[in-house]
Amino acid sequence: MELLEKTAVEQHKALVNKEVSAVELTKASIERIEKLDKTLGAFNSVTCDMALETAKKVDEKISKGETIPMLAGIPTALKDNMNAIGTKTTCSSKILENFVSPYDATITTKLKENLVPILGKTNLDEFAMGSSNENSAFKIVRNPYNLNKVPGGSSGGSAASVSSSEVTLSLGSDTGGSIRLPASFCGIYGFKPTYGRVSRYGLVAFASSLDQIGPFGKCVEDITYLYEAIAGHDTKDSTSLDMEVGNISGNLKKDIKGLKIGVIKELMTEGVADDVKASVENAVKTYEKMGAVIKEISLPLLKHSIGVYYIVATAEASSNLARFDGVRYGYRAQNCENLLEMYCKSRAEGFGPEVKRRIMLGTYALSSGYYDAYYKKAQQLRRLIADDFVKAFKEVDIMVSPTCPTTAFDLNSKANNPLEMYLTDIATISSNLVGAPALSMPIGFDKEKMPIGLQIIAKNLDEATLLQSAYALEQELNVYNSRPEL
Repeated sequence: MELLEKTAVEQHKALVNKEVSAVELTKASIERIEKLDKTLGAFNSVTCDMALETAKKVDEKISKGETIPMLAGIPTALKDNMNAIGTKTTCSSKILENFVSPYDATITTKLKENLVPILGKTNLDEFAMGSSNENSAFKIVRNPYNLNKVPGGSSGGSAASVSSSEVTLSLGSDTGGSIRLPASFCGIYGFKPTYGRVSRYGLVAFASSLDQIGPFGKCVEDITYLYEAIAGHDTKDSTSLDMEVGNISGNLKKDIKGLKIGVIKELMTEGVADDVKASVENAVKTYEKMGAVIKEISLPLLKHSIGVYYIVATAEASSNLARFDGVRYGYRAQNCENLLEMYCKSRAEGFGPEVKRRIMLGTYALSSGYYDAYYKKAQQLRRLIADDFVKAFKEVDIMVSPTCPTTAFDLNSKANNPLEMYLTDIATISSNLVGAPALSMPIGFDKEKMPIGLQIIAKNLDEATLLQSAYALEQELNVYNSRPEL
């Protein structure tokens, strides 16, 4: 158990020093999943044989005295909207309940090349649509800190699996905060890279101009190494950036004296819980003590980001999810008299309520007579929000805010109020609209001992500064290592 709670960097040292074998580490992880997951609900499927096969290869390399990649042998999980050949990819939806991946996503291929044991697919809000992980067609995910609270969504299973040490690392997808929000609620690190830095080939699309894959981990070093392993150009993804990622892990310890940090004024208003505000202010003061220059920064159009997001994202979802029609793969309704009835019934029976809601919103926004009024207007405003970011980054190097105005809320407390649920993402959505890299890191706990997350945003392609600034703060606050017992 102690070994499972260690970071990936610490586990790597233990493997290299032969204190433990990769097979032993993987088996320990499998046992922990078997013990905890009936309650937690983090996994949709577990791939023991595949993980153990990879672990054996790692042990063979170590026994021969060969150098192993940094993340070789480290137990890792994939969000269940990422393809891995021969495994189920369900997106936590009835419509894909029995779909088996015929190919590997690019990120899966890269993990396999790095000899990373993939232990399974984690639960999510259906088709990554949600902020609480209560929209899964199979089961809800619970927060490891308090089983009566949500883990955040949509990558709730990925976050809960790392927070509870079922696995050491995991991957999630972030369309409007789906990595950062669960990281904040579950007291771990979650990172959304610049749009295009990580290939989306093999990720089941929600909103193609917003989706980005990113890592969860227990420290900044862990998410940096996982990011470096999965990032890079991919000819199979037309939006993939053909640019060098660079050696970020080797430069994490860079001094941040003189770093200009902007505190986003619009996200420190009266809607932020007192404990959250106090923790963010403490983090900002800590930065100041380290020699950073603090400045209040304004993003005047930020207030429109929720409205813009829920038009752009739903419009793209409506288009992307049109392929799930019961014809080629996935769920097909029975006893239909004609093709149209089969389409309608398959989609009506296969999709859950939140997915249907978003498809209808998106279809409406794209429909004749409304396209200019909604979708076109949203894209124009999206451009103006991006201009706000460009202007702000002329004055500062990074921007900070609470990841969420509150800590994790009770299960079912917002399930029947979609608008209130959508507002949970107020702080995270804008960086998806502009493509900027952003992460959430733990900075404290509220009165109920629930984790509080700080969001750090950097300019596009400046992952290096983002991760360096997070690493510097992590060393001072050391919050993850002082967390309450899970």
